[in-house]
Amino acid sequence: MVPSLLFEVMLIGILGIASQWVAWRFRMPAIVVMAATGLIVGPIFGLINPEQDFGELYSPLISVAVAIILFEGSLNLSFQELRGIGRPIFRISTIGAFIAWILGSLTAHYIAGLSWAVAFVIGGLFVVTGPTVIMPLLRQAKLKARPAKILKWEGIIVDPIGALLAVFAFEIITFMTASNPEASQIIFFFAGSIFAVFLGWVLGRGLGWMFEMGHVPEFLKSPTVVVVVLFCFAIADAIMHETGLLSVTAMGITLANMGIRSVSDMRHFKENISVLLTSTIFIMLTASLDVATIMQIFNPHIIGYVLLMMFAVRPLSIFLSTIGTGLSLNEKVLIGWIAPRGIVALTVSGYFAGVLTDAGYEDASILTALTFALVIFTVIAHGFSIGWLSKKLDLSNKGNPGALIVGSNPFTIQLAKSLKEANYPAMIVDSSWANLSLARKEGIEFYHGSMLSEQTEHHLDTIPYEYLLSLSHDKAYNSLLCTTFLPEYGRTNVFKVSPYTTLNDDGSSYSTGLVSQVGGRILFDKKFSLEDLIDKVENGFTIRQTTLTDKFTFEDYKQSKDPETVYLFLIKPSGQLKFFSEEMRTVPALGDKIVSLTKEKEATREFSQD
Repeated sequence: MVPSLLFEVMLIGILGIASQWVAWRFRMPAIVVMAATGLIVGPIFGLINPEQDFGELYSPLISVAVAIILFEGSLNLSFQELRGIGRPIFRISTIGAFIAWILGSLTAHYIAGLSWAVAFVIGGLFVVTGPTVIMPLLRQAKLKARPAKILKWEGIIVDPIGALLAVFAFEIITFMTASNPEASQIIFFFAGSIFAVFLGWVLGRGLGWMFEMGHVPEFLKSPTVVVVVLFCFAIADAIMHETGLLSVTAMGITLANMGIRSVSDMRHFKENISVLLTSTIFIMLTASLDVATIMQIFNPHIIGYVLLMMFAVRPLSIFLSTIGTGLSLNEKVLIGWIAPRGIVALTVSGYFAGVLTDAGYEDASILTALTFALVIFTVIAHGFSIGWLSKKLDLSNKGNPGALIVGSNPFTIQLAKSLKEANYPAMIVDSSWANLSLARKEGIEFYHGSMLSEQTEHHLDTIPYEYLLSLSHDKAYNSLLCTTFLPEYGRTNVFKVSPYTTLNDDGSSYSTGLVSQVGGRILFDKKFSLEDLIDKVENGFTIRQTTLTDKFTFEDYKQSKDPETVYLFLIKPSGQLKFFSEEMRTVPALGDKIVSLTKEKEATREFSQD
């Protein structure tokens, strides 16, 4: 056991973030790594048992974390995304959830051997998927826009619906088995649910109005949102258990569709909190399991139940509910397969396991094992299969990660062509239709609009592109773009052309009034402004590709080039694309392919193209 509770909190945080890093570094499903880590430090080696160690604080901490995670996910639910996918999302979230509830309840009764009462409670709960498990999978698989949006919306909307179905089933059971049943119980349930939605809407509108009117200073906006989310969740949950999730979801959707810029600015802060909470809470939940619960997972009835839920109940509910919605067969197959369960299922089932057992349903004691079996099986199966299956079904963005190039000019056209020839997708974005004529003539993919426009956010599919290169003539705009998109793309994947325009006598450079430190990294070399790059293209410099060998090293390569050569990017033998940058100090190695803008020396042409 760990020496203190403080040490345990520190250990859980480190293990959670370390699991996320390992998953990113080795391209593994993050939830699989987190689940394995929790099992290792918990039931396997017995280092921690958060449920026992945290005592009465354990359940409130989990509930608060789930509320914040669900709210953060709902902040991304803009109704503009529903164009073309509104019908399938509505059908899946209503008809599909109802079918899954009925089929899941029948499976729980006849296969898992649960009583009808417990079966209908757990059947309602298991319609959930949730942002804690769906979002990491979507980031990993890089699905095409339509299936990715459907899975995201379903995961966030169905989370509170599943919890409410479980509560509704329990209320119905209580009503039907009571010696003196009172209809007021059912009326109170529906009234509580409606109030939760209303409370979330009111708080969302109120908070949005305060932000728009300037009644909350910038430095207090994020803390205010967190506090109001907790208030919203606690009030609704106090009135009726599990309606808090519905309330914070309604609040998040309300704020997301008010068009408030400050809410968009806070989204990255919320995402960071969500990643931290997801990591730590998943570690806490899995570490709190005991060996007896884990051994119950291998019960044939539980395994049979899980397999039917994965291979029959989920696919049937999706196929039946999406008839006539325009989804292709491949999309139905993928969506019908991907339904990992996560934190909400574990926390709510733990609550009902205690409530149902206290009510005299002894078979409810296996709910924790049943839930964990479904969570771990779906997390592993869907986590490792989503990438492979999406490629087989042609629903993922194939090929190498590409680059979004902002600004259409002679240099960016040549850069995009060189990326395309190297089998890396490239798209040029410009708000000037006249500037884009260059891209149209060369057959380069382009998008007409501003990267900062809300319309661009909803209409431009950015999933195939891992790099953002800001190469417009407006230096301030380049810096603003990099600052805006740095949280989304990452510090090492956002670049701007050099803002420096003049060299001092000592060779140092300075910019014309622009703070050069703002925004992303300087692309290529700070001595080459956009005007310099365009001038080179118009004066005979061409883009060349060279492979380094043991007979032709990087030093040989530099000696063979014109002193004004611009090193653009290199391609590692693994296929990794790396842009040369002033700050990154990229060092080419044996086997790398270097792409540069150069005026070749005639004597060394034989070394160039491969």
